Amino acid sequence: MHELGLLTSVVAAVERAVADTDAPVEAVGLRVGTLSGAVPEALLGSWPIATAGTRLAGARLDIETVAAQIWCASCEEAQQVDEFYALTCPACGVGCGNLIHGREFEVAFAEVATTDDA
Repeated sequence: MHELGLLTSVVAAVERAVADTDAPVEAVGLRVGTLSGAVPEALLGSWPIATAGTRLAGARLDIETVAAQIWCASCEEAQQVDEFYALTCPACGVGCGNLIHGREFEVAFAEVATTDDA
């Protein structure tokens, strides 16, 4: 399961990003493309293991799934494709290899607790 390795890198990146604050991380958001090779359910299951013993322990993991899309020059528009994408436009059948979305695997946000001691 490579998702645990991916999440270990995510945890390290978030920890670096929030290093200047002592506030706990409450949530982390990921954008995961349907053709990225990462399985959202496996990411969610691995999250508690990846965050154990870190500043992110107990933080919520939010995943936004990004549908795979190609740009078809023949149709002159983006077309959604599935995991069986065969380098042709699903609308017109013309050959197309211009994948514009679907391989994303990125940290979208890290939510850090705030103190309202006014």
